[in-house]
Amino acid sequence: MANWYIEGQYMETCNCDFICPCIGSNLTARPTEGDCKAAIAMRIDDGDKEGTSLSGLAFLVLLHSPGPMAEGNIKVGLIIDDKANETQTQAISEIASGTVGGPMAALAPLVGEMAGVEKRPITFETNGLNHTVKAGDLVDQALVGVPSVSKEGEPIYLENTAHPVSAKLALANASHSRFHAFGIDWEDASGLRNGHFAPFSWVG
Repeated sequence: MANWYIEGQYMETCNCDFICPCIGSNLTARPTEGDCKAAIAMRIDDGDKEGTSLSGLAFLVLLHSPGPMAEGNIKVGLIIDDKANETQTQAISEIASGTVGGPMAALAPLVGEMAGVEKRPITFETNGLNHTVKAGDLVDQALVGVPSVSKEGEPIYLENTAHPVSAKLALANASHSRFHAFGIDWEDASGLRNGHFAPFSWVG
């Protein structure tokens, strides 16, 4: 198994109503719309795989689950920062697919289709509880964290979750979500859909 690590900031939005039923059911509940469309965005602040630096890059895992995620048959597509060279692209692909271990390896048995890899310029902006990610013409998503009344400036958290990115997730409302890639299409700007964000640290 390859030696690698990445750490940084993650955010995602999905087509489920707030709060997403997947998290509270360990992925066994039926998503709000019957299926799940989600874009998991990862900004690597510090990372390395076998001597190849991954620091300063970003990637998104775009997925579609036709029913409860635990039932599998999930379609997954990968969008990688266009600043990544060939070696970095390969390293991120292996990490994101779980082929070199790490948290995504646990999700791999549920994947029925790897829909491909696209490269786009990725911007990842954070301002307090507000997070925005754009990946060229493929993904544009934003969220705002649900503020805690007991700790100023902090969001409300869910802990001990089965989420592959982090066991501790901030609750958030999606301000808007636009996904158009790998045959996965979704647009919403109601402010009523689900979002999460968290720092992450992966090791393989």
